[in-house]
Amino acid sequence: MPEQVTELGPLVLVADDVLANVELLFDQLHTLGYRTVAAHDGPSAVAACFEHNPDICILDVSMPAGDLGVDMRSTGFEVCRRIKRDPRTARIPVIFVTALNDTGDRVRGIEAGGDDFLTKPHNRLVLGARVRSLLKLKAATDALENSYRKLRELEKVRDDLMKMIVHDLKSPLTSVLATLELLGDGIFGDLSDDQRRAVGEAEGKSEDLLALIEDILEVARIDEAAVTLSPSPIAPAALLTELFHEWAHRFQQEKTTATLKVDDDTQIFHADKSLIKRVFSNLIQNAVTHSSNPIDLTLSARQAGDSVLFTVSDNGPGIPPEYHEVIFRKFGQVAGGITPRVRSSGLGLTFCKLVVDLHGGMIWVNSREGEGSQFFVKLPLRSPAALSGEGGSPRVRIRGSTLES
Repeated sequence: MPEQVTELGPLVLVADDVLANVELLFDQLHTLGYRTVAAHDGPSAVAACFEHNPDICILDVSMPAGDLGVDMRSTGFEVCRRIKRDPRTARIPVIFVTALNDTGDRVRGIEAGGDDFLTKPHNRLVLGARVRSLLKLKAATDALENSYRKLRELEKVRDDLMKMIVHDLKSPLTSVLATLELLGDGIFGDLSDDQRRAVGEAEGKSEDLLALIEDILEVARIDEAAVTLSPSPIAPAALLTELFHEWAHRFQQEKTTATLKVDDDTQIFHADKSLIKRVFSNLIQNAVTHSSNPIDLTLSARQAGDSVLFTVSDNGPGIPPEYHEVIFRKFGQVAGGITPRVRSSGLGLTFCKLVVDLHGGMIWVNSREGEGSQFFVKLPLRSPAALSGEGGSPRVRIRGSTLES
């Protein structure tokens, strides 16, 4: 059996049970500057692939199958399947060199993951062209994978830095809030109306900042670790009324006209109330603060099959259609001067997306610039987490989420 060539150059695995065929391919490949390694049957081809990690494999279809569990006419296809389904070798291109010229055989080769075919007897120039082409494609794919890996590493460094900064910000901000509350209560002396109003505004903005910090920490927790949900029955009308009262003072400050609309037949649903309330608080926050003028805001809920469909509508500046996906990605924001008053980390809608996904629901937006926005949140009456948590709070893992504010 021919030996492996040790000179520099891409490594080609040649698997064929006929020694003359292997020698011919070796001679042609050496002339083209490639290194080679041989295998004489299915099991040795699989083993050589994992041992040598070649740049490309040239497989005969009809070889002894050994313990692969297939007939001799299918050995090459089975070798290819095993190569392609293992992450260590999945990107290695495979060329079938075979005397079989039936369309059905070609279909089987494609289904097995093969990248190209050569029919015996093959042309040396065609062989060289196809090998070069597949090697270029593999190099491009490897470069893309490497770039993606480096990008993920950079994202992790950024996220770790963000979490460190956020943790450091939380303690002094809590102290600032406590001091503002004492000032507003008159502990340090009576305040004039203007002073009390200024302290109130500073306290409100500080609470917004603290809520933002909590969003960042919660996004990191949901994105990276198992999250424990505590589902409970929630009446949509009661939920929106509670939110309405909690935001009443802010609505008054911003001169927002808020309206509640809940259909009478809207059923109770099961969800983690604290997380769902924060979802709607983020949507309300976006609507109230993303406009330089007072807005009309409508919170509504209605039955939608086995789900409850919530809508948060406003007549604010709106969002261009090309940004409808971007705003849900981490640190994704609308470019330009559409929302001049916004102080945004690009995480508010990320948090909303993650939480809604965690409950088995959907969130999307319908908006045009200058025509207001409608954010829709569709939540199942009993989320997958609630259904699986009959014996206690379920733990749900979510990774790789795609959306943010």
